[in-house]
Formats: sequence, structure tokens, C-alpha cells
Amino acid sequence: MKLRVVGAKLLLLLVLGTVRALRCTHPPRCTDPPRRYTADWPSLDSRPLPAWFDEAKFGVFVHWGVFSVPAWGSEWFWWHWKGEKLPQYESFMKENYPPNFTYGDFGPRFTARFFHPDSWANLFEAAGAKYVVLTTKHHEGFTNWPSPVSWNWNSEDLGPHRDLVGELGTAIRNRYKPDLIWSDGEWECPDTYWNSTNFLAWLYNDSPVKDVVVVNDRWGQNCSCRHGGYYNCQDKFKPETLPDHKWEMCTSIDKLSWGYRRNMAMADIASESQIISELIQTVSLGGNYLLNVGPTKDGLIVPIFQERLLAVGKWLSINGEAIYASKPWRVQLEKNTTSVWYTSKGSAVYAIFLHWPEDGILSLKSPITTSTTEVTMLGIEKYLKWSPNPGKGLLVYLPQLPPSALPTEFAWTVKLTGVE
Repeated sequence: MKLRVVGAKLLLLLVLGTVRALRCTHPPRCTDPPRRYTADWPSLDSRPLPAWFDEAKFGVFVHWGVFSVPAWGSEWFWWHWKGEKLPQYESFMKENYPPNFTYGDFGPRFTARFFHPDSWANLFEAAGAKYVVLTTKHHEGFTNWPSPVSWNWNSEDLGPHRDLVGELGTAIRNRYKPDLIWSDGEWECPDTYWNSTNFLAWLYNDSPVKDVVVVNDRWGQNCSCRHGGYYNCQDKFKPETLPDHKWEMCTSIDKLSWGYRRNMAMADIASESQIISELIQTVSLGGNYLLNVGPTKDGLIVPIFQERLLAVGKWLSINGEAIYASKPWRVQLEKNTTSVWYTSKGSAVYAIFLHWPEDGILSLKSPITTSTTEVTMLGIEKYLKWSPNPGKGLLVYLPQLPPSALPTEFAWTVKLTGVE
């Protein structure tokens, strides 16, 4: 498997994955001594982002822990119940659990009885994901590995009595080192409280993963969208124009929660077309797309979540050429009779259109044709006919096929070569 698994920092998640040997892309510089980073933001922010992350484009987020036992409301169950004392959470507990039941009492019920890491790994691979971000520790402190500093509040001492992080890591790559550290919960204190810059300096200079590790931007108050590796900025961040820094959109199939909810309804579930549209838009604007599922307390990923992941994988099996390792083109979005998102790779330009034109003719105004222009559709072997578009661009004559014969049910990719 070629997935990378990710996990949490001090407060939330950690990634595991297949660490590939870095290739030397500048041979004369390969013998230079490695650069040392100092524990300050100007130095740390100057570190180049390891290439694997930008090439990956699509990952799976997994929120799983003790909060998967009540499985109601959201993964912030403990805070809503005990911190904010929300009436609906207090009523839920009173109606469903005995008096004096504590949040800690959920721990033994987090069994992971049906957690088969190989099945998860196969599902994520079939989804087309290139990395996996697992909540190794959520905000209430329970760790999904045998942490020596979380005695009796970890998955080895309580509940599953298993090293969940280690097992998933083995299923995906047989290594137990993070490729990506997805930090969260930073908003309470400045980065000096978390000792973030010293930690990152060690991570970049001396850790076993110093050459490949990637981090996000949640390292203290006022760090988000300003410091760190790539930017999350905020949950479900969706810029309208091309950012000047690598970024990631994290979102969830369940639109109302990151953790599994027993009271989830179909109206709360993102549709296949919504998910694929967000993936396309995110990649066109230079981002990565991190799609979340919340497993049950038993370690099952419910069928509706599997269905959505497999739909993405099916789409990527045809259109992945326009997604993986792609770069933003000079134009990202063009709105004509249908929305068209552009990506590029080398000399090829990809136009991904979300709706099939009623007349079967795709109007593209941004590409400049040349004498060598050729047009194909991913998933169809034959070249497509085209003609100059009155004014500028070109008209692409789409294949006249019944819907069942088209390569995908939604969002199709036209590949252009010999255009400027």
C-alpha cells in the first residue's frame, strides 16, 4: 500500500504512512550539509514543504475515540455535557444512562471489537486516498496508543486494550513514524505555552522523519493561516481565489459532526456530487482535500460513509490524472454554460466540467489554441473534435454517448495538449 497515515500533536491528531526515500532533484546540492532551523517562525516558515504532500491531493480524516461511545451530538460530547452543561446533553444522559455515570465510564465501552485495520486500509486505498489522518488523541485526552503520560486513559489500558494507532500504521506501511502532524486545540494559549517552535525545530532538524514530515498551522494563538507548514486556516476552509501558500480543506461526510453520531440523518450527509465538486475546486485552487469519516465505537465504518469514499475512488480511477501531482493553471475557474475548473501537469491542461452541456458542446474560453492542439476526454480513448470558439478559446464536441457509457456519472475531464 502507498497510503500515508497521520496522527495528532499534543492535542489532536497524528499521521502514519509509507515514507518514501527522498530523491535528489538538484544533484550538485545533494552533498551540501542539511540546513538547520532555529526555534523561531521566520526560520521555521522558510522550510520547503516536502513534495509528497502537494502530490497527494486527497486524504481521509478519521475521528475515533471515547466520544464514539455516546455517539450523539458531536465528538465534543464531553465539553458540551460537562463544560457547557447544555440542556440537551444533560437530558440525553439522564434518559439513557444511570445516575452518577461519568464520561470516564464510557472508556470501557470503547471496545473496537470489529476494528480490522487491513479492512480500513483497503477501503482508504480504494477511495483513492494517499494519506490518512487519524485522531491519535482528541481534546478530552484519551490516546489511541499506549501513552505513558496518559495512564489508564488510553486504548491499551482501557477499552480495546490495543494499540490502535500502531495497528493501523502497520496495515498501511509497517512503520510507526508520523509523516504528518495535524495539530489542533491551539487557540487557548500562545505558541510559547505549547513550546511549539522548539518542538518544530527538533522535528525539522533531528527527528527520524525530519526530511519527510509535514505539519499544519495550528501551533498557538494567531498562528493559523500565518505559521507552520501548510495552512488549514479553519475547519472547512474554502478560499474563493488561488492562495499564495499551500493549504488543505478538511471537511466531513457528516456535515454536522466529525465523530460518528447515532442520530445522523440522510439530510446530514454530503452527496457524492458535493464531495467530488469540493475535491475538484480544492485541487484547482492548489489545496489538498481531507475528507472525514467517524467510525463506530466497535471500529466499523458505516455503509453510507463507505459508499461515499468508494464513489470518490471510482471518480479518481478515471480522473486522477487531472488531480494527483497536478498544479494550478493560470486560470482556475471559468463559468460559461457549465462551471469548468482547470488543473495542469507539465504541458497538459485539464478542464473539469461539472455539468454536461445540453447541446453536447463544451465552450472553453481560457485556453489559447495552437497548430498542435489536441483534445481528449479521460476515460475515452478517441480524440475529440474541436473548433475555434468565436472570440477566443475553443469549442469541444463531446462524445455522443448514452449516459451509461460515459466514463463517470458526474464531472468529466477534458485533457488539452498544445494549448497556452
